[in-house]
Amino acid sequence: MIQDIYPSRLDNSFRRVTPSECPEKSFAVCFKDDRILADTSGRDVIFPRVSQVSVNAEIIYLFAIDDESFFLVRKNEDSKVKNGSLGYYTIRELRDKCRGKYLFAAFTAFHLAKWYDDNRFCGKCGGKTESDDAERALVCMNCGNKVYPRINPAVIVGVINGDRILITRYRSGFAHNALIAGFTEIGETLEQTVQREVMEEAGLRVRNIRYYKSQPWGMASDILVGFYCDVDGEDTIKMDESELKYAEWVSRENIELQPYEHSLTNEMMKIFKNGEVS
Repeated sequence: MIQDIYPSRLDNSFRRVTPSECPEKSFAVCFKDDRILADTSGRDVIFPRVSQVSVNAEIIYLFAIDDESFFLVRKNEDSKVKNGSLGYYTIRELRDKCRGKYLFAAFTAFHLAKWYDDNRFCGKCGGKTESDDAERALVCMNCGNKVYPRINPAVIVGVINGDRILITRYRSGFAHNALIAGFTEIGETLEQTVQREVMEEAGLRVRNIRYYKSQPWGMASDILVGFYCDVDGEDTIKMDESELKYAEWVSRENIELQPYEHSLTNEMMKIFKNGEVS
C-alpha cells in the first residue's frame, strides 16, 4: 500500500521551524489549484528543493521521511523555480504515474496543505488564523478558537459469500474494481458503518465483521479502515444504481485487481484472491 515505505519511516511530529532554519537540501511542496509541483520523469516523484523557490514565500514545516524534511511553500512565485523539468500535477496523476516513499510524501503533504488552506479563517467568528507555536494546530487571532487537522474515517468492506467476494465499480470517477466503501456518520461505530454501507449499496445483511488493516489516504483526508464480513442470509444483490454501475459476487480466480498496489482496497481483494482470507 502507499504507506508501506519500509525501511523508510515517516516522522510526523510537530516542529516549529523558521525559513532560515530549513536545511539546504529540504524539499519544497508547492501547490497551485490543488496541483503539486513535481518532476515525474522517473518512477518516483521528485520535489524541488527549498533553495529553488522564492525567498519571499511562506514556508511551513510538514514532516520528515528518514533524514529528509518536507516544507509546504505558499505564495511562491513560479518564475523563481529554476528546474525546467518541473510541472504541476494532480494527486491522481501522480498516483497513476509514480510510486515509492515520495508518492506517499505527496499524499500526506496534500492532506496537510488542504487543511491549512481550508482553515485560513476561523469557522466560529471569521477571524484570521495562525499556526500554533506548540502543536499542529491553527489558532484564531480574534476568539482563540483552535483547529486541528481533520481526518475523515471511512470503511472498506470485503463482503464474503463462501468462495466469492462482492466486487463493485463506481458509477463515476474511479474506473477499476473496488469493494463496498463509505464514510462513518455521526454517532456510528465503524462496525455499524460496515452494516449500513453494505445495506445501502448492495441490499445485504452481514455478520462476523472483523478488522483487517487501516490506511491513511491523504488525497481525500481519510483514514480508511478495512473489514471483512460474511453475508447473512439472502445473498441477492440489490445494487444502489445511483452509486454503483456494477456489483457482483466474483470467485477468487476471476477477481481483476487494480493496476497499481497503492490502495487498501486492492490489497484486500488480492489476499482474498490468493486464498489468504476466508
